[in-house]
Amino acid sequence: MQGIRNTLEKTLNLDQLRSFGLVIETGSFSAAADRLGLTQPAVSLQVRQLERRLAVRLVERVGKRAKATPAGAELLRHSHHIETAVENAIDALADHASGITGRVRLGTGATACLYFLPAVLRSLREQFPALGIVVSTGNTDDHVRKVEENSSDLALVTLPAAGRSLSVVPVLDDEFVAIGRSDLAPLKARVTPADLAALPLVLFEPAANTRKLVDRWFAAEGLQPQPVMELGSVEAMKEMVAAGLGYGIVPRMAMVGRGAHPGLKISRLNPRMHRTLAVVVRRDKPVNKALRVVLDAILAAGAQTGRATARPK
Repeated sequence: MQGIRNTLEKTLNLDQLRSFGLVIETGSFSAAADRLGLTQPAVSLQVRQLERRLAVRLVERVGKRAKATPAGAELLRHSHHIETAVENAIDALADHASGITGRVRLGTGATACLYFLPAVLRSLREQFPALGIVVSTGNTDDHVRKVEENSSDLALVTLPAAGRSLSVVPVLDDEFVAIGRSDLAPLKARVTPADLAALPLVLFEPAANTRKLVDRWFAAEGLQPQPVMELGSVEAMKEMVAAGLGYGIVPRMAMVGRGAHPGLKISRLNPRMHRTLAVVVRRDKPVNKALRVVLDAILAAGAQTGRATARPK
């Protein structure tokens, strides 16, 4: 068995394998030769060479038909998978050889656009310079509508995102944190809805899914926040908090890495609050090569970010 494995790995000839499969499918060496555009002796030679390489008999005659031996039947069981794997590898290499071209229209929220997508888009540009990605920002409902209307190819949005025509694939779990100016009545390491409800708050605008999550977090404790400012930009929120105008609740991704702000301190929320970012596409959307590489890049970056930011409970 190990000898057969070594032979397959080193010397398996796909033309011989294809000829053998057609002989069994048609029941005849001459019929297989006609299908392949070869002579009957050439097909017979290919099958004999394959048998010699594997050191087993693959074909036997039953009446006037060529049939697979038990060893031949076992090889046939794997031959389709072998050919499929080779075709997939060739297709993957063809993408690199000919280049991925076209345009992909991507909708997303402002926070993900600022702190998650730049690295993804830079990597795609480096790998596929002929690929164009048009990014627009807005709230979840707007992007879901555009995907349903096919005016966007996909969207990276905060759940929930509903629609019978949509495929929704979670990408990343992002925790929320409270932020305050470091030198003005710093917050505790963990803050509750009651701790924050009495403070001046700078929150997302009401239409945003992120704001709805914040409101539900307070409502679970019977509280309703009274923000002094409602903004659509997380960067604007951070600057208002840094100016001492209030305290904010923002996704953690906006406060780490390139989003870190030297004048602000982070506090975790108790109970924990988080959002799920997900990719949304139409179920009937043809996934061409350009769209596939964008989808794969976003999902891979989400998995990597999730591992990098995971924290013990």
